[in-house]
Amino acid sequence: MSDETNVTFRDLALNDQLIAAIDAVGYEKPSPIQARTIPLLLEGRDVLGQAQTGTGKTAAFALPTISNIDVNLKKPQAMILAPTRELAIQVAEAFQTYASKLNGFQVLPIYGGQDYGIQLRSLKRGPQVIVGTPGRVMDHMRKGTLKLDALRVLVLDEADEMLRMGFIDDVEWILEQTPKTRQIALFSATMPDAIRRIATKYLNNPEQVTIKDKTATASTIRQRYWVVSGTHKLDALTRMLEFEAFDGMIIFVRTKNATIELAEKLEARGYAASALNGDIPQAQRERTVERLKSKKLDILVATDVVARGLDVERISHVINYDIPYDTESYVHRIGRTGRAGREGDAILFVAPRERRMLKAIERATKQRIEEMALPSADDINVKRVQDFKNKITETLGRDDLQFFSQLIEQYQAEHEVSATEVSAALAQMLQGKEPFLVKDKPPRKERPSRDREDRGDRGGRESRGRSTRERGERGERSERPARGPRKTPQVEEGMDRFTIMVGKTHGVKPGNIVGAIANECGLESEFIGHIGISDDTTTVDLPSGMPKEVFETLKRIRVCGQALNIAKLEKKKKAPYKSKSSQSESRKKKED
Repeated sequence: MSDETNVTFRDLALNDQLIAAIDAVGYEKPSPIQARTIPLLLEGRDVLGQAQTGTGKTAAFALPTISNIDVNLKKPQAMILAPTRELAIQVAEAFQTYASKLNGFQVLPIYGGQDYGIQLRSLKRGPQVIVGTPGRVMDHMRKGTLKLDALRVLVLDEADEMLRMGFIDDVEWILEQTPKTRQIALFSATMPDAIRRIATKYLNNPEQVTIKDKTATASTIRQRYWVVSGTHKLDALTRMLEFEAFDGMIIFVRTKNATIELAEKLEARGYAASALNGDIPQAQRERTVERLKSKKLDILVATDVVARGLDVERISHVINYDIPYDTESYVHRIGRTGRAGREGDAILFVAPRERRMLKAIERATKQRIEEMALPSADDINVKRVQDFKNKITETLGRDDLQFFSQLIEQYQAEHEVSATEVSAALAQMLQGKEPFLVKDKPPRKERPSRDREDRGDRGGRESRGRSTRERGERGERSERPARGPRKTPQVEEGMDRFTIMVGKTHGVKPGNIVGAIANECGLESEFIGHIGISDDTTTVDLPSGMPKEVFETLKRIRVCGQALNIAKLEKKKKAPYKSKSSQSESRKKKED
């Protein structure tokens, strides 16, 4: 495949289930490292890959690995070693997403700080893919709870980072214990001597794949980022659109479906927006771009592929609504503004768990991206008032006001009201039911720790409070005075209650739920409300208005081996009160 720019996922000999999963999430074409690495790994070749974080290498090894998995064999067939638990979780989530159309597939992240009991129960279910940190993987191998006799593929992800963190001896020990026939893929941003020595010793005639950075960004582009926290992304975007003085804009999202959904939501909020993706016929795409050039359209919501090479002079802003998976895509995205010496603005939305990608972009572009604060309600209100005054001034400068002047004078005479009152009434008519001034939502109170104890099951945070072991060693509950059933807290304003199909019988704890949702939604844990765990199900309160695509993803992810299958819990209407006498009367009528 000499021309990587024209390669599609369908050209890479992946199986039908993988293609269906890729289509479902809306990815359009492979990155350079994916286009070069996937065919090699499918052939069974060892690969030595040199690529920065954010080049799309996770899919480069995940897709061929899944393609070669035997779902009927309930043994670990592939193992990915990662330097940190955060990366291990992300890689495991990626595997789960790509294998969503593959029945019987299981992936298990194992890392330090997570309860051993949870890991042991999950290992007994026979996951085909293990994603783990070296220390915890070694522990399980030594205890005999992780057997690798069926291992076919071993991936070393971010090998130089494992070297820096002092894990390289552990990695070598693991390599020594694995079957000699296994395939190895080693990925590293740099190639220090220690990593090359491992590659020479353990890899079998590897094919080297090097992805060079093409990441120069124009000095005329102001780059900023906003940390996604609490405020809904769409609400934050709306505030930015109202506050930022822009001419034309491109908003980048990851998937084709997201372009349509976001464009529709922006149109509903009064913006001239349109979607641009690979499913839209070429002729229609050209018409859309022409509308942007002619100022009949102000905002394009687009995926990476269709926007490459797009040069529209009036594009003043690029917003990365979804962070790109690779640094090269980021450069291509923001390069749609600040062209030919013109000034431009680029804004990046970054969820807390995506900070690694932010740092990778800064390293690759050799530019620091400044953090920005979301415009406050006061900021928005000041601008709204000024814009309103400016519109009045502009309208007063027109020559065709005579008819309306006479009409207002006539109305004043008939109703004996001042011009100020008439003007206020007209302004209210124009505004409609939507309030003119906005208000900041009051910050939600921190919840008692008992609602979400033991978050260490997901991320090793036992130091923040009592561990479950410590709680279990306290006095028996039977020694305490008997208490009535605990009332379920009411759903707070601005929150909705959801049910998920995992409970006590599956070994779930609040920390598992918080970790899964926070990782998937980029939502800080303080904005996750009450969690109520029963035997087979759990309820959780989340902010109202969460995007549809988030819940589609949450339905598929697994906690304690169970798919969440999240669904909104509809509020039950209270039945009208009936006294005992009225109830008996009703029964008599029925009998008659």
